[in-house]
Amino acid sequence: MRRCALIALILSVASALSFAQGKEGGEKEGGHLMLWKWANFLVLAGGLGYVLGKNAGPFFAARSLSIRKDIVEADDARKEAEARAAAVDRRLANLEVEIAALRTESHREAHAETQRLRTHTASEMAKIQARAEQEIATAGKAARLELKRYSASLAVELAEQKIRARMTPESEDALVRGFIRDLK
Repeated sequence: MRRCALIALILSVASALSFAQGKEGGEKEGGHLMLWKWANFLVLAGGLGYVLGKNAGPFFAARSLSIRKDIVEADDARKEAEARAAAVDRRLANLEVEIAALRTESHREAHAETQRLRTHTASEMAKIQARAEQEIATAGKAARLELKRYSASLAVELAEQKIRARMTPESEDALVRGFIRDLK
């Protein structure tokens, strides 16, 4: 229907032009040539209009459909990007909470480790002190035994010197006789 209306419009414009041409130039030979030029133009314009009307509709419909599809895809991509941005924002918000929790946990662990090290150090120091006291006691006993041996040795030497100083040949004979008597 639209095509018919378009063709009718074109024909009416062409006839109006040729009528106006005819009045100006009269019935000359050039007027008929002009009429054929206009007719030829109208046929060409009509053919172009027909071809464009036949092919332009589906082309523009396909193009329109493609544009709508691209708009829908762009809207989906925008929504997806907004969702990703929201997820990143949530992660960033949670990141601050997680960092605070990690700091608290690390401070707690550091305090616990410090207490454990203090306890371990105190235990090791007590063990070292007990070993040192034990070694000191052992060294003291060894020194006292050595001192007793030395003093006994000195006492024996001193006694021997005193006995030799008091020993006479008669007292030696008396001692030997007493010893022999005791053996019998």
